[in-house]
Order: sequence, then structure tokens, then C-alpha cells
Amino acid sequence: MAAHSPREKFFVFLVCLIVGAMISTQFRSAEQAKQSVNQQRAEDLVEKLKNAEKENKELSAKLEEMETQGADGDRKVLNDLKIKAGEVPLHGPGVLVVVNDSKVTPKAGENPNLYVIHDDDLLRLLNELRAAGAEALSINQERLLDISEVRCAGPTVSVNNTRFSPPYEIRAIGDPKTLESALRLRGGVVETLKFWGITVDVKKKDNLVIPAYKGTRHFEYARPEEGGKG
Repeated sequence: MAAHSPREKFFVFLVCLIVGAMISTQFRSAEQAKQSVNQQRAEDLVEKLKNAEKENKELSAKLEEMETQGADGDRKVLNDLKIKAGEVPLHGPGVLVVVNDSKVTPKAGENPNLYVIHDDDLLRLLNELRAAGAEALSINQERLLDISEVRCAGPTVSVNNTRFSPPYEIRAIGDPKTLESALRLRGGVVETLKFWGITVDVKKKDNLVIPAYKGTRHFEYARPEEGGKG
């Protein structure tokens, strides 16, 4: 194998030096490009993170608002149901009706029962008030609901299984003028009762308080229908 001359060795050294410099330059360019890409990606990630945080705050605020509105809506629905079920006291304008037995002494041969208040008389008064738009009713502080009983119990009247003797105080919340007019109709229930001497005092009130229902409800046979189907 022939020996290389110094000139050839120098030439080979120069070629290696140039190739090394090119490789080094290419490596640095690749590293710079890589760093540039990584920096760009980092900046993109930071921007995306900021946007995500902003969106998360907006969604959290919206969720809180919806939860608050939902809670208020649930409370309103629950309160309406309690009112309809008679579980809360109510107040408002209406009429106060006080009914008492007649002070007239029955004539000979007359039926004395005609001169005292019966459950039918109270029911007629209540029906007139309901028909006139009464939104809540009570007798002697007993709240009246659809399940309430008003019936004779000897010389007394039983309301929600509580016995009362006259006078009977009926409270009705609604438009006072309309309620009073309904009771004072010519030939109506009040005029009929007064014919027998039974006293009926009707007064309009700006504010009446009707208590909550005190009784209990028992459902022995009724059950809620699954899915709300009839």
C-alpha cells in the first residue's frame, strides 16, 4: 500500500474538517429548529390552558347560576304544594262570618231544630264561599280541605273530628266584596237562616289568618301510579 504524501494527508484533513463543520452546523440547526418547535408548542399549550381556565370559570359561574335558579324553582314548587295541601298558615283579605243559634223561642208544635245551626247550614255557607272564589277556609280555627268532614255530632258540629258548639266562626280568604255579595244574595243561605232567627254576621276584613291543617292523612288503598299513567 503506497504511503500518502503530506499534501494528500492535508487534503484529507481539510475534507474531514469541512464535513465535520457541516455536520455540526446541521446539528445546531436541527437543535434550534427543535427548540423553536418546542417553544411554539409551549406557547400554544399556555394559550390553550388560559382559554380552558377562562371557559372553566364561565361554566362554573353558569352552573352556579343554574343551581341557584333550580333551587329557587324547587322551593317555589314545594311551597305551592304545601299551600295546596294546607300545611302552612295563610293570610289575606276576605270575610269573617259568625253564625249562632236563634234566640227565638219556638212556637207550640214547631220543630226546635229549625232554630239551631246544623252541619247542612254550615256546608251551604261554605259552598257559597267556595263558589265565590274563596281560596282558603276554616271553621273555628280548623282548616278545611277536600278531605275535611263537617257533620253533626249530637248538639255539636264535628269539624276534622273536633267538636264545636255555637257560635261558629268561618274565615274565608278571597275578594271580600265578592264573598260578601255571594252570601247576601236575595233568597240565599244567609237570608234563609235569618228567617228562623239564626244570626249570621258577615264582615269584610283586610287581613285574615287561616291556620294550617292539623289533621293527618291516611292512604290505605291509594298508591302513586308508576310513570304517571292513568
